[in-house]
Amino acid sequence: MVTKKIKMKKQSICCIGAGYVGGPTMAVIALKCPHINVYVVDKNPMKIKAWNGDLNKLPVFEPGLKEVVEKVRNKNLFFSNDVNKAIIDSEIIFVAVNTPTKSYGEGKGMAADLTFIESCAKQIAEVANTNKIVVEKSTLPVRTAEKIKDILLTNSKKNIKFEVISNPEFLAEGTAIEDLFQSDRVLIGSDQTDSGRIAADALIKIYEQWIPRDKILTTNVWSSELTKLASNAMLAQRISSVNSLSALCEKTGADIEEVSNAVGHDKRIGKEFLRASIGFGGSCFQKDILNLVYLSKHYGLDEVAEFWHQVIKINDFQKSRFTKRIINELNGTIKSKKIGVLGWSFKKNTNDSRESASIYVTNDLLDEGGYVNVYDPKVSSKRIINDLLDLWESIGETDKQIKLKLNNLKIVSDFNNCFNDSACIAILTEWDEFKSYDWNRLIKKMQKQHLIIDGRNILDPLYMNKLTDKFCSIGR
Repeated sequence: MVTKKIKMKKQSICCIGAGYVGGPTMAVIALKCPHINVYVVDKNPMKIKAWNGDLNKLPVFEPGLKEVVEKVRNKNLFFSNDVNKAIIDSEIIFVAVNTPTKSYGEGKGMAADLTFIESCAKQIAEVANTNKIVVEKSTLPVRTAEKIKDILLTNSKKNIKFEVISNPEFLAEGTAIEDLFQSDRVLIGSDQTDSGRIAADALIKIYEQWIPRDKILTTNVWSSELTKLASNAMLAQRISSVNSLSALCEKTGADIEEVSNAVGHDKRIGKEFLRASIGFGGSCFQKDILNLVYLSKHYGLDEVAEFWHQVIKINDFQKSRFTKRIINELNGTIKSKKIGVLGWSFKKNTNDSRESASIYVTNDLLDEGGYVNVYDPKVSSKRIINDLLDLWESIGETDKQIKLKLNNLKIVSDFNNCFNDSACIAILTEWDEFKSYDWNRLIKKMQKQHLIIDGRNILDPLYMNKLTDKFCSIGR
């Protein structure tokens, strides 16, 4: 008698949102959990086409991501525009859509815009025909899970049950794959009910395929949601703290690198996030702090709100101070002078330029009448232009002003073009390649009266001061 082997159906999960969080996270889950089919879905057809296309042109640049995607794509990792099918087929649905700061109505400029989250929740409710676990992966205000659950219950079919879990990401762009492989912690917040704990356990079973169990932390939903905001706020606060001290160092003759190093040896403080720079960028820090400010005001905690708002103010001050220093060092004017900007992404090893300091510094330089040449090894010229157009729209620039600025802006594919006959080179991203340049050769391409200003403190000042009389860095 021949016994037929029963083929067990693979578990299926999906992630709505194929961006900087959803793509890398799901790729690693697929790699570490070959027994699970992982679907990454997005309504943007161009984004999905890119994920399914040339591995060297993935929409997200992260060291190591290409290699992971190559191993699992079309095996147990699938990218698709068919959101409804993914919802139907999946037991666990991650939501990793954008939650930008509101640009309208109540909470404008501070509160998180939950439009995409609400749309996802409604779609899940309308499409799902079996019980689902919905996982908040996007950074969300405290008690958003409650709103999501209300939407799910209001719009769902009868007898369909949903559990909403908070599982915030703690990824640093540029090291996201490494962070996913070697996580400091995985945080899972659920309702403190039997069904909530069962849902949390289902998620734990996925992560413990490669994450030690003692690094998987469980809390209630509200604690998990607030932890993400608190983590980003405290990291940003450290950056603003050291940047405020960098301004004092420049006035007193102290060296911020020496101060940071000495302070960092205090085990109570530590060395992480104590590097002075032109300021923080990225999609999370500013957005999350502003959200924290809004929540604090909402609950009548004005003093708390002001404390966290100061972190943003120092960050803006640092960028403005940087531009003013360029102008002062170039005899009080940069009108009609050529400025080379090295770096557009908000940090190295990513093509993400959201809230990059380069956007604001470049705009200030253009405002002052400078001719700006921009080079970045990973950010496309289209993205650079769009970043500036978005800024100009938000501040109400006229068509005439925009046209003038665009005429004074060049985006170059060869970094040498930033140096040719330039009056200033400004390093705005800490790309490793900038440290490897033949600076002795490149400086000779510049005007005799010139300035090199290092906004990331990546160049050796002793060496640079031998090459030029006009070298500046942050806090020194």
